[in-house]
Amino acid sequence: MRIVETYSHLGGEEFLLVRCPALLQEVKDTIESVDVTDCAKSVLDSDVQLRRKSVSPAVIKDEFTKQFGESSWRKRSSRFWVARDAELTRTVARMPVEIQPRAIKLHGSEPISASLAVDFFKDRIAIQLQLGHPSKIAHDIFVTYMNFYVSDLMDVGIEIMPTKELAAQMSSGVPYYERDLLNIIRQGRGVPAVPLVLMGIAP
Repeated sequence: MRIVETYSHLGGEEFLLVRCPALLQEVKDTIESVDVTDCAKSVLDSDVQLRRKSVSPAVIKDEFTKQFGESSWRKRSSRFWVARDAELTRTVARMPVEIQPRAIKLHGSEPISASLAVDFFKDRIAIQLQLGHPSKIAHDIFVTYMNFYVSDLMDVGIEIMPTKELAAQMSSGVPYYERDLLNIIRQGRGVPAVPLVLMGIAP
């Protein structure tokens, strides 16, 4: 895979270049080690009744998991507790996770366990490889990374996604870099309030 484009939000890439350049290079090397020709399968194009090669998101995901795993990147979850009451949830969210359920019970509410996870995590860097429904990009950017950041688990989030060039070779409905770049830019410079790097990949 090639990294075709990158976008740095709130100094995410600059942080990596200055504070952990070796880790950033490791991410780039890992992406480039994935061979998309191994991720293609023959499918029937119903419009023209001809067989063509289609890049499989599931196979790509498996290959990325293998390559990142060889460099000790692991899936990481962040657990937290919520309640039905909005004000109580807002208050508890600022507390350490280990005391959140007790605080909720003291207010007479039932604590509800919840969690979020990232695909690959190492040395306070969180990575999501997003090849699924386009709405999942927004959830990563505005929910998952925010949770990891405010919980002081993460310094920078890296979102890896297909460019339109790669998305055109995959099944319909996958996200692509160019559209989600616009979705971040149109929010304004400070939203979301998390340092991020968007990486658009292609064969």
